[in-house]
Amino acid sequence: MSLPLLDAMQPAIAGPATSEPPRRMLAILTNQGILPQFFFPDKTGRDYTTTPYLKHLEDFRNKMTVFSGLSHPDVRGGHPADKVFLTSAPGPASSGFKNSVSIDQLAAETLGQATRFPTLSLLVGTGGFSLSHTRNGVLIPAERSASKLYRRMFVQGSADDVQARVDDLRRGRSILDFVHDGAKKLNQRLAPSDRQRMDQYFTSVRELEHQLLVGEDWEHRPKPAVDELEPTDIRELSEFIPASRLMFKMARLALETDSSRLITLFLTPVSSVPNLPGVTHETHTLTHHGNRPEVIHELSLIEHAQFAALHDLLVDLDGRKEQGQSLLDRTMLLYGTHMGSANAHNNVNLPVLLAGGGFQHGQHLAFDTQNNTPLSNLYVSMLQRLGIEADHFGSSTGTLSGLELA
Repeated sequence: MSLPLLDAMQPAIAGPATSEPPRRMLAILTNQGILPQFFFPDKTGRDYTTTPYLKHLEDFRNKMTVFSGLSHPDVRGGHPADKVFLTSAPGPASSGFKNSVSIDQLAAETLGQATRFPTLSLLVGTGGFSLSHTRNGVLIPAERSASKLYRRMFVQGSADDVQARVDDLRRGRSILDFVHDGAKKLNQRLAPSDRQRMDQYFTSVRELEHQLLVGEDWEHRPKPAVDELEPTDIRELSEFIPASRLMFKMARLALETDSSRLITLFLTPVSSVPNLPGVTHETHTLTHHGNRPEVIHELSLIEHAQFAALHDLLVDLDGRKEQGQSLLDRTMLLYGTHMGSANAHNNVNLPVLLAGGGFQHGQHLAFDTQNNTPLSNLYVSMLQRLGIEADHFGSSTGTLSGLELA
């Protein structure tokens, strides 16, 4: 058996490496809000005074930027805004709402073929939540089982198992051929407006056909080997923090092994009473605190634990090296929420931070908290950092001013 290609081999095989490691993105949303008074610094710029939540991340002050005054225009309604956190589609609470493409899926159209999984959509909690949506606005189901994700990424299976998966992919292509032929005949009898909709449908079919072909190719390639054993799923809702830490680890493994370069993670502690000292109520009830100090304190215990877990994820990413750089330096880690105040159910002035990814960090980048800058401006900057030629995304008006490359 041959060894995998190691950095140490490259001078002997092909001379010094000239290409940099790939750039990656991990976007994390916590859907019960973040208490703004414990997140936002009072001062702006590089001399900001740390806050109770950001104190957990003080070790990474120079590797992250804290934002204020960002939101999605025309997005209101409280909780439903979680579905547009990565899309910025307006009116998520309206009856006729239709979502749009999320930033990870747009990036995957350019970068997805380079990895076994063009994107990974992950979930900690319950329900059919996800941050990822196709170009047609269709939700992409999230994986909430760490063990299933591990097997998908690292367990090769027998030759029969591989062939069975290839057969499934080929059957999918056959079904698409059948549907496509029938749709072409129907298209000849449609009015121009309906033909336009059918053109969009044909584009989606062609994209799916291509994904199935690429998937078949990946099934024949060996999966990466890792030292970590298959994890045991944490199913108790009360163990929300350990479950978050476990999925953080799985995301790091996916990035480290280059199984995927684009990952979204939806954290939803909504219906649980986290197993934490001093916490006796479920999270959603606590978010409607009515400014009662004792309720705010109990909610802050949960959010402190979340930021402590985020700190450990940053440590984990920063400790992994490739070609002399840390995995954190190559990965943009977006962390935030879709509600500026869960108590008021408003969707303005969103608590958001960005760590890693090779930007000039170490600052509180503050915008007008009354007349917010589009959060999608940050997404344009992130897309460009991934190497994608994009000057617009969603409701953006350009790139995010003040966020410069390192």
